[in-house]
Amino acid sequence: MAFNHFILCCGGTACESNKGVEIYEELRKEAAAQNVSGEVQIVQTGCFGFCERGPIIKVLPEESFYVDVTPQDAKEIIAEQIVKGREVKRLLYKEDSSSKKETAVEDIQFYQKQFRVVLRNCGVIDPENIDEYIAREGYSGLEKVLFQWTQEQIIEEIKSSGLRGRGGAGFPTWLKWDLCRKAQGNTKYMICNADEGDPGAYMDRSTIEGDPHSVIEGMITAGKAIGANQGIVYIRAEYPLAIERLKIALKQAQDYGLLGKNILGSGFDFDIEIRLGAGAFVCGEETALIQSVEGSRGMAVPKPPFPANKGLWQQPTIINNVETLANIPVITSKGGAWLSKLGTEKSKGTKVFALTGKIKNSGLVEVPMGTTLREIVFEIGGGIKDGKKFKGVQTGGPSGGILTEKSLDLPIDFETLAANGSMMGSGGMIVMDEDDCVVDVARFYMDFCVDESCGKCSPCRIGTTQILHLLEKIAKGNGEEEDLTKLETIGTAMTKASLCMLGGTAANPTLSTIRNFRDEYMEHIKDKKCRSGKCKNLLRFIINASACTGCSLCAKKCPANCITAEDAAKYPDKKKPPYVINQEACLKCGECFNACKFNAISKG
Repeated sequence: MAFNHFILCCGGTACESNKGVEIYEELRKEAAAQNVSGEVQIVQTGCFGFCERGPIIKVLPEESFYVDVTPQDAKEIIAEQIVKGREVKRLLYKEDSSSKKETAVEDIQFYQKQFRVVLRNCGVIDPENIDEYIAREGYSGLEKVLFQWTQEQIIEEIKSSGLRGRGGAGFPTWLKWDLCRKAQGNTKYMICNADEGDPGAYMDRSTIEGDPHSVIEGMITAGKAIGANQGIVYIRAEYPLAIERLKIALKQAQDYGLLGKNILGSGFDFDIEIRLGAGAFVCGEETALIQSVEGSRGMAVPKPPFPANKGLWQQPTIINNVETLANIPVITSKGGAWLSKLGTEKSKGTKVFALTGKIKNSGLVEVPMGTTLREIVFEIGGGIKDGKKFKGVQTGGPSGGILTEKSLDLPIDFETLAANGSMMGSGGMIVMDEDDCVVDVARFYMDFCVDESCGKCSPCRIGTTQILHLLEKIAKGNGEEEDLTKLETIGTAMTKASLCMLGGTAANPTLSTIRNFRDEYMEHIKDKKCRSGKCKNLLRFIINASACTGCSLCAKKCPANCITAEDAAKYPDKKKPPYVINQEACLKCGECFNACKFNAISKG
C-alpha cells in the first residue's frame, strides 16, 4: 500500500512514560475516525534523542517536527496535516521559546553537530519490524561475513576501522576478538553487555529499544570472527521495553534464518539467548558479569587469565557492550576505512552520550570523537538552564572525574579525558551549574559506589567506606584540612590496588573535585560554609533587615516557628519591623526563602 504521509512517534522509554503509547493509539484512532487510514502510516520508533522536548512526533514527507505532544493533539494533527495538508504551527519546534518562528528539522541546534552511526536507525524505523531494518542496509554486511570473509578478514576489517570498546576501557575491539579467535577451547561464547548501570545513563537501553537488530547483527559477526556458536545478551531486568523489543527481534531473526543452525545456508550456526541481571553495577565488569551468568554472585575475579582465554564456564569468551556491537554492521557494510575517517588519530568513530543535568537540551547525543565539551554543552545542549553559570561536567559516571571551564575546549577522546582526570566511561555526561556543591556531588557518587561494591577486595570495600565517611564529615562542618590529604591518599591507593575498575575508578569524582575545586572544600572546612547551600548542616538562611518589609509571610510558612519580628523600637523608620531567624531552631528547610517575595532572605 502506498501512503501519502508517515507519522513517526517516539516510542522510547522516556516518551512512553509521558503518554507516548496513548499518543500513538490516539493517532491511529483519529486516522480511522477521519477516514484517512489508507493515506497515512503511523509508526512507533525508538528514541529521537531530544528527550527534553518529548513526546516527539515527526510527519513525513513535510519533515514536520512536533514537540511536547499530548494525546489530545492527535485529532488536530490528523485533521490539519493529513486531511487539510496544513502543519499544526503551535506544536512545531521553536529554537527560542519566545520566538514565533518555527525551526526546520535540519536547522535544530540540538542535531547540528551530531553524526549518527550507532543511533542511525533510532527514531527512523519501527524497531519491531525486521523488514524496515533490512531496508536500511541491515544484515547487508552479514552477507560478506558469512559467505566472503574468513575470520581473519573480518577481524582485519574491524582493525582498519580503529573501533575501540565503548564500554569504558577503550580496548581495541579487533585485538580482543583476535585473542579469543586464537584461544584454545571446545566452545566459545560471545556476550553482549547490556547491563548499563551508571546514574543518568541510558545509551545502551535506547539503542536496543530503537534498533535491536543492529546489536544482533553485531553479535553474529563477532561470533563468526571468534568461532563462537552461542551468544548471550546480559541485560538488566529494569529495562522491560528493551527486553520486549529484543525478544521480538530475536524471533524475527530466527524466522528469517538469520539465527540458528546453518544461517542462510552458510554452514555457520549461531544462537542468542537473554539473561536478566538484577541491577548490580559491578556486573558491568566483565568477570563479575560472567560470574552472574554462571549463577554465582556477581564479583570480580583476578586477571589474568582474561575472559578471551578463560571466561564463561572456563571457555574463551568475548564481552562487548551494546554500543560497540551496534557499530559492527556499519563497518561490515561500509568498510572499516569509512568509520576510520571519523574521529581522531587514536579514537575513531563516534561516541554516544546521555547528556543530562543542568542543561537546556537534555537527551541522547552522538558526535564524532574529537568534538569538544564546549560544543556539546553550549551548542548541542543549548547551555545552562535559567541563565546560571557553568560549573563543571562529569564524564564517565561514578567512575569519571569532573572537568571545569578550563577543559571545555578539550577534544573528547579516550586519551585526552584520561589525561585530564576523567574518563570516557560508557557515555554518561552530567552538567553542573553554580548551584551544585562539589562535596555533595563527590559524596553522592561515593555513596553509590559503597552500595555497589561487591566487597571482595579490601581497597574497594574499605576505601570507599572511608572516603564516604570523610566526605560526610566535611559536609557536616566537622572537616579538617588534613582530611583532604587522607582523601587523596586513600583514593590513590584504591586506584592502584583494587581488584576491578569499580574500585580502581571510584575515587575519581573525589580526587578531581579536590584538584579542581580545592577552595570550595576549604570553605566547608575553615569557614563552615557551603556556597551552594546543598550541605544542610552548613546552610544558614539570613534575613536582610533593610530589605525586609515585615510582611510576615516567611514566619507564617516556617514549620519550626523560629522566625519572629524584631523590636519595632530599633527600626523607627520602618512601618513594620523586620523579621529575624533563630538559627538554633531553624530546620534549614528553605520554606522562608521560597516564600519571600522581596528577595530579603539569602543563603549564608
